[in-house]
Amino acid sequence: MNIQSHYSLKEHNSFGVDANTDWWIAFDSEEDLLSLSKDEFFASLSFIVIGEGTNLLFIDDYHGAVLSSQISSIEEGEREGAFQYVRAGSGIVWDDFVADMLQRGFYGIENLSAIPGTVGASAVQNIGAYGAEVSQIISAVETVDLHNGEKHTFTHEECAFAYRKSLFKQPEMASHVVTHVTYRLSREPQPNLSYAALKQTFEGKNPTPLEVRQAVRSIRSAKLPDHHEYPNAGSFFMNPVVEAALAETMLKAYPEMPHYPAKDGVKLSAAWLIDQSGLKGIRHGAVGTWPKQPLVIVNYEQANGREIADFAQFVVDTVKKKFAITLHPEVRYIQ
Repeated sequence: MNIQSHYSLKEHNSFGVDANTDWWIAFDSEEDLLSLSKDEFFASLSFIVIGEGTNLLFIDDYHGAVLSSQISSIEEGEREGAFQYVRAGSGIVWDDFVADMLQRGFYGIENLSAIPGTVGASAVQNIGAYGAEVSQIISAVETVDLHNGEKHTFTHEECAFAYRKSLFKQPEMASHVVTHVTYRLSREPQPNLSYAALKQTFEGKNPTPLEVRQAVRSIRSAKLPDHHEYPNAGSFFMNPVVEAALAETMLKAYPEMPHYPAKDGVKLSAAWLIDQSGLKGIRHGAVGTWPKQPLVIVNYEQANGREIADFAQFVVDTVKKKFAITLHPEVRYIQ
């Protein structure tokens, strides 16, 4: 376990915000967490857990402890017919895990290629892209509760997955730290081409999982900026779900509006709403939307967290004024 005080978080958030934390704790095992749970000084601190910091925004310095998983073990578990269970440490870089699984001949994860973050964050956030969500392949999630040192294993059903949601984002789960995630992967290639761009790319073909991965990475790189070059957190807002009646009214005015069926209504494209509000590629000083994908907010010139949050609120206000729809951040604000 690596513990440091007065630690800079600039290299640990993809917005490149120059924030600091009182304590940085990089843990390597469940035993490290059990040790922390018994420490009286740690018990007096507030704390958060981050992965690669690719889905959060530090508004100010964080006064407490920032924990980061370094658990990197991978265990091939039970085989169930055509399926293979794999237990992965929460600190593994997500895209490295995807590449490793394909190399081992385990499939069903390739559509989620190139999503920044870690294995642990994949479960907390229920990451999704290109016609797939990670909840479709998660079997179980293991945690340690830092309030009492208890270990827990949550089944897929208990994880309460929904669009960009999970049990682990609930306030009552704040003391739980994800240590491992078990995935149920396929030993047989079953390419998911439900996403329009992939379907078009492979029309009339039967691609391999590796070819799907390469196509996904190509599509992402064409639309989204590399956060190492242009600091950003990927999609800043969630796609809003509205009542069917509102969607029907909007479609009469905007027949070309992207829309998709959702559990509680109709899902609209946040990127389209932002674009139609005249905000694609717009900049306010050091912050702006990406010209190729307005759902991405970019820190162009070392803005601080408050400047980025203020720009995001400007986007929310502008979209609401035009469409009477409120966008909600996918990015987590830390202050």
